[in-house]
Amino acid sequence: MGMKIRDRLERERRVVNDWLGDCLPEPEELSRPVFDAMSYSLLAGGKRLRPILMVSTSRLFRDGVSPLLRNFACGMECIHTYSLIHDDLPSMDDDDLRRGRPTSHKVFGEAIAILAGDALLTLAFELMSRPALGDEKRQLKALNSIAVYAGSLGMVGGQIADIREAQDDDMAESIRFIHKRKTGALIRASVEAGAVLAGASDEECETLSEFGGKIGFAFQIVDDLLEHLGDSDVLGKNTDSDARNQRLTYPGVMGVERAKDESRDLICDAISLLEPYGKDGEMLKGIARYFVERVS
Repeated sequence: MGMKIRDRLERERRVVNDWLGDCLPEPEELSRPVFDAMSYSLLAGGKRLRPILMVSTSRLFRDGVSPLLRNFACGMECIHTYSLIHDDLPSMDDDDLRRGRPTSHKVFGEAIAILAGDALLTLAFELMSRPALGDEKRQLKALNSIAVYAGSLGMVGGQIADIREAQDDDMAESIRFIHKRKTGALIRASVEAGAVLAGASDEECETLSEFGGKIGFAFQIVDDLLEHLGDSDVLGKNTDSDARNQRLTYPGVMGVERAKDESRDLICDAISLLEPYGKDGEMLKGIARYFVERVS
């Protein structure tokens, strides 16, 4: 990935971090532990790829960032963060390291971690449903799309499949199901919502949603490869939790080389969908390439 895209991603990440700091509610003293836990995980860092994807997609159709788009971008990161908190719990992956720091339940205890995740999910929909100047029909459509992709037909459904034991004869189908939903769904939702909020046509929204689905699937394949081959100090998280929990991984099922080939093919197919946008699509193309070139 070129230096220009890396620099742009870093600038966008810092902007999103500022938004996130402003979106958290003022703590109330008697329930302060949950506010502390929310802040701990939400502001712990991270790539902020989902809000950046949302904003970058919106910019294909209109300049600037409206308050509504900012609220949706923050809401998406709140959903992602809640999913990480719950994914790390002893009843799920039982991880003790996330983004280079102890996981939420290690710092605040399991009960507060669960409630912090619940609170971030609720905050996400409070942010995205706030009355705003603009097209309420688009707002509702984007909100509904994110709710579907985040729920039992999307991310939660993928997590359910991930914690079940797959049969030997359907491992390939199972791992694709898991990755397209557990990780791919929120990435797809970020792109789709950005297009919807910017006023893209139904056909454009469908094409961009397909782009998001492809890069989301590729992102998780690469995540599996990094966990299989990578360094926990670089990744900022444990690299043995899938093996420890006997979870399916793409290289484990398909083999390392096939996993690499499929991730590259997905990104090539995704980038081809952006050809109608010419130079306006360069940021999204750069993010797509980053998905397979990253080392963390």
